[in-house]
Amino acid sequence: MPPAATLSDRAAVAVERASAALTRLRRARLLHPAGRSFAGEVTVWGTPGPPTGVALLDRPGRYPATLRLSKGVPTPGSWPDVLGLAVRVQPGEGRPFDLLVSSSGAAPVLRHLPLPRRRFAGTYSTIMPFRSGRRRLFLAALADPDSPDLGRSLAQLAAAAAADAPRLVLAVASAVGPWRPFGQVSIGAQLSAREDAALAFDPIGNLPAGLRAAGPLTWLREHTYRGSQRARGATQSGGSLAVTV
Repeated sequence: MPPAATLSDRAAVAVERASAALTRLRRARLLHPAGRSFAGEVTVWGTPGPPTGVALLDRPGRYPATLRLSKGVPTPGSWPDVLGLAVRVQPGEGRPFDLLVSSSGAAPVLRHLPLPRRRFAGTYSTIMPFRSGRRRLFLAALADPDSPDLGRSLAQLAAAAAADAPRLVLAVASAVGPWRPFGQVSIGAQLSAREDAALAFDPIGNLPAGLRAAGPLTWLREHTYRGSQRARGATQSGGSLAVTV
């Protein structure tokens, strides 16, 4: 019987090849192919209550960001879909933080599940948990009641971003605890279609110090993203806010 490492390597190659083949067949991203990308800014207020142990979440700061809102299937117009938000935060020198969240429910029993909805404003959760020391954490982007509405379609989303600076609230929670807001992400100028196509996020490798991906889907997500990105000529960026080509 081949050693475990060899089996794991073969499985990784198989997943990446399958993802690449489906991406070439689709001629677009395998996951969330329809979306709009924007320049933005992340403001961290700091974590209320007990600290998470992740400095980027616990300490106040302001950082440039690149973000992408998208539809998962995608369904036409304003039809319900699993919506996605990807935020690349550059906290200074070195590796950025790529936060990827999907439309979900706010309640503890629903924050593990991707749920279809119409509106781009709402609860987005990481679905997959993180570990900080012994703590298990979920991150989220929540609707800001004081922000301009984001609309129900990609066209309405782009119009809202052009008219004002919409915002979503960033929050952290345990598997069963309430969401604790620690900051916000502001949506700025829209990027070009070429820049949107070239963006490549790494939700497993691009994490801040003290935070690591956990859960059974981590391995599958890593290799699915890698195969799809290679097939469309994009590479995951580890040190810049710039798009990758």
